[in-house]
Amino acid sequence: MAYPTGSGSECLFRGAINSQADDPTAFRWDRTNPTLGTETYVVPALHIITLLSVTICDQANAAGVVQLYLHDGTSEIWLLEDLALATDETFVFNDKIVLVGGDKITASAGSGDAYDIWYSYIDQDWTTP
Repeated sequence: MAYPTGSGSECLFRGAINSQADDPTAFRWDRTNPTLGTETYVVPALHIITLLSVTICDQANAAGVVQLYLHDGTSEIWLLEDLALATDETFVFNDKIVLVGGDKITASAGSGDAYDIWYSYIDQDWTTP
């Protein structure tokens, strides 16, 4: 991605994944919630996404594990690998992550687990002059 020049926009947004299970789901960056099990959502070209926080809450009423990983177009980079959450526990990942066009973040859970995921992000959009 080339460095942006000229004007663009910078807006704060959020997204949610309801009942994330073991079928991986990529986060979506177009102000709509992702469809469970869809891994094809990527950061659009000419956008810079700054992921601010991810809140993960167990809703299966049983201890389990959750995964969160980034794909930069070449490699998977694990952010959380088999993070164990107790029954009804909530985990907040609030490290700032910067993503550019083609990057994606995907969540998944262990077999039989279910998590609600809420994420907030800044979208810097350079598609309009």
